Amino acid sequence: MKNYTQSPLPFQGQKRKFLNHVKQVLTNSSEDATYVDLFGGSGILSHTVKQLKPNAKVIYNDYDDFSKRLAAVAQTNVLLDKIRAITNGLPKDKLIPEVHKLKLLELIKNEECRLGYVDYITLSSSLLFSAKYVTNYNDLAKQTFYNNVRQSNYVTDDYLAGVEIVHQDYKELFDQYKDLDNVVFLVDPPYLSTDTSTYTSDKYWKLKDYLNVLDVLVGTNYLYFTSNKSQIIELCQWMEDRTSIAEVNPFSGSTTVCVNTTLNHSAKYTDMMLYKLNL
Repeated sequence: MKNYTQSPLPFQGQKRKFLNHVKQVLTNSSEDATYVDLFGGSGILSHTVKQLKPNAKVIYNDYDDFSKRLAAVAQTNVLLDKIRAITNGLPKDKLIPEVHKLKLLELIKNEECRLGYVDYITLSSSLLFSAKYVTNYNDLAKQTFYNNVRQSNYVTDDYLAGVEIVHQDYKELFDQYKDLDNVVFLVDPPYLSTDTSTYTSDKYWKLKDYLNVLDVLVGTNYLYFTSNKSQIIELCQWMEDRTSIAEVNPFSGSTTVCVNTTLNHSAKYTDMMLYKLNL
């Protein structure tokens, strides 16, 4: 079975930089535990855990319908072949002329009418400026096109093999497993104030949403992901300091792993994984 070190399809905010840390943290954890990936995203955390713990039960909450994109990869590859035929000879990483853009849009529209589905997020990585994604034809047509067209087909074989896929609200899924023994929750919610337009939700992830997630950390085994931009760690520490009650801080007693991330020469931040395990 292939070991993926990143999501096989483009996805906003995947955790590939933390995979080695996740493996190190879970190396000595139970071989037959249940691992519940509450915000499954691209599935890379679920895949990594299943590779590391093949006898474990791994539940991937496909909240963003990523498995639908995986199922359509064959038709996405065919469409990319047709896109390459139109962009062949154009300068790499440069603006795509309007005449070619119109041909591409006509091709994509026809494919959607014929097949009923187009993976616009995957196409975005080939046709739009770096890290810009759209989810529908109308939004794609409004964008400036760049020739970032991928030259090889996507391979997704066995990516989620052995992983149990569910589609649930994270609170409902948490309620099913919170009182069971030998359970680890993987908690990677959208970062605070993150644009979630490429996720199932089309609204910004607000402070109330972000704080509600902390309920799943109380008295559980968890790996939780955030960044220093959210300042959620400082907020919880402030609450503990003001009340002198450690229980108000779900991160009390946890261990922190930091990874520095650079977007460009002026934009940098720190991704963080906090974990607490007792199994």
